[in-house]
Amino acid sequence: MTIRVLLADDQALLRGTFRLLIDSVDDMEVVGEAANGREAVEKARALQPDIVLMDVRMPDGDGLAATQAICDDPDLAGTRVLILTMFETEEYVAHALRVGASGFLGKAVSTHDLLDGIRTIAAGEALLSPGATQALITRFLATPATETPLTPVESLGDLTPREQEITVLAAHGKSNDEIAEELSLSVLTVRTHIQRALTKLGARDRAQLVVIAYQTGLVQPAPPPKGRP
Repeated sequence: MTIRVLLADDQALLRGTFRLLIDSVDDMEVVGEAANGREAVEKARALQPDIVLMDVRMPDGDGLAATQAICDDPDLAGTRVLILTMFETEEYVAHALRVGASGFLGKAVSTHDLLDGIRTIAAGEALLSPGATQALITRFLATPATETPLTPVESLGDLTPREQEITVLAAHGKSNDEIAEELSLSVLTVRTHIQRALTKLGARDRAQLVVIAYQTGLVQPAPPPKGRP
C-alpha cells in the first residue's frame, strides 16, 4: 500500500526537496503541499493523507495549532501527523504530543531516518526521533499538564494484565520486536495486545498510548538525574 503524504512547510525549497525524496521511493507519494497552518488543515481535510509532514513555525496558523485541528477532526482519524522542525525543544515536543502528533523529527534527520520515520508513523508504531529522546518524554510527562487527561484512570481497569504489561513496556520506549523478545511472545501477539489497548483506552496511536500510560500513573516517570532541577 502506498503511503500518501501531505507536506506542510512555509519554505517552497524544502517542500520541493521533500517531494523529490518521498516520490523517489515506491511505497509513498506526495499528494499535496501547504505553505501555512491554515492550508495544512484545509488540504488534510480535502486529500485525506495518511501522513502530514508538519513544520512547527509557519504563518497563518502554526504547525502545532494545525496539528491539533487535524487530530481533533473525527473525519481525519486515519491521518497521522509527523512534526519535522529545526526546533527540537522540550516545549515543542510536549505540545506536539499533547495535541496528538504521532512523531517528532529534527530537520537535521538523515534521508534514511526520515523515510523510515514516515513508514513507522504510518504503521502506528513510532513516537519520537533519537533527538527527542525517551528521557525528554519522561521529563515532559513528569510535569503536570493543565489539559484534561486523554482518558480517565478508571479506564485502566478495562485492560487485561497482559495488555497493561505490554503498555508499560511500550511506554518505556520498547519496540514491538523488543517487547516480543522480552516476553517470549510473537510480534503478531504483541501487535494484537497493543491494538486492543489502543481501542479500550481510546488512543488514536502508540504516541497517545504512551502519554495515557504516564497520565494515568500506569508508568511512573523516572526522577531527574542528580544535580538537575
